[in-house]
Amino acid sequence: MLPGIVLAAGASVRMGSPKALLPAGGGDSFVSRIVRTLREAGVSDLAVVTGKDHDAVVDALRGSGLSMPLVVRNPEPSRGQLSSLWAGMDAVVGTTTQGVLVMLVDVPMVAASTVKEVIAVWRRTRAPIVRPAMGDRHGHPVIFDRALLDELRAAPLDAGAKSVVRAHEHEILNVAVDDEGCLADVDTPEDYRTLRGE
Repeated sequence: MLPGIVLAAGASVRMGSPKALLPAGGGDSFVSRIVRTLREAGVSDLAVVTGKDHDAVVDALRGSGLSMPLVVRNPEPSRGQLSSLWAGMDAVVGTTTQGVLVMLVDVPMVAASTVKEVIAVWRRTRAPIVRPAMGDRHGHPVIFDRALLDELRAAPLDAGAKSVVRAHEHEILNVAVDDEGCLADVDTPEDYRTLRGE
């Protein structure tokens, strides 16, 4: 009903090394920690979308002790994040799909309780977009209801999913959480040092 899509196909240019493979603590990489968290939150149907580091991401997941999610390679990740979302949707969206839960590999520290809360609010309300928030800051994961899946498919690649989010700005349901992890977007070595408390 609600598959998860983890976007891990970026080139990690600002980081200088693949973000999906960075240690997240407890023996997990960013990508395995996110998969573990989503599974703990009850998201069993799951696709991880990769790019040029596909084989290394597969190896990291195989070595994590987790049952393997579906791993999908975006052949042209340079077309942007939306192209990876499309690749994930191609893999997991079917006739019974009621929405998709989208997670960035850049946000590895989100709590399973936050994911569960966002899912529960979406199930109760079926709002078109549901995401966690702390004050006026919003984070991940983001759930797009089935009502928006065609719009995501039709969105321009250069604008990405943000164009759909902006179009439904007044219908977004922000779920108040107490979880800095859902906001901690790691893009640079400085971000990573902050995450590690250095």
